[in-house]
Amino acid sequence: MANINPYLTFGGNCEEAFEFYRSVFGGEFPAVMRFKDMMPEAGDDGNLIMHIALPISEGNVLMGSDTTEAMGGEHVVGTNVSIAIGTDNREESDKLFAGLSAGGKVTMPMNDAPWGDYFGMFTDKYGFNWMINCQKAK
Repeated sequence: MANINPYLTFGGNCEEAFEFYRSVFGGEFPAVMRFKDMMPEAGDDGNLIMHIALPISEGNVLMGSDTTEAMGGEHVVGTNVSIAIGTDNREESDKLFAGLSAGGKVTMPMNDAPWGDYFGMFTDKYGFNWMINCQKAK
């Protein structure tokens, strides 16, 4: 397993929050993707953050995104944190996904994502949200 990091979901103020976190931790954003970059049909929500990352120490990255009902999500404080697992290969991704999602609810099956990685999401049987991402080979 490559890494485990927190993933925070916001109701439209992700960019503001991450600017605040950057003012505390320092550093730069190696990745900022907006919904309009991946989904031209995003309309009024196009400028919201689809994904942002802020490295806060060696191997630890704070990640986040916005969600809206129009985008198929609902922002609920208290359940707006996920555990993001970065894997080394698809086989590891599939094994962890199958094991951790057993008895839970799959939100997005493992599949090739629009940004090129292999990605899936689910809520485990204990109510915790998980994301698994295998970066595309470079």
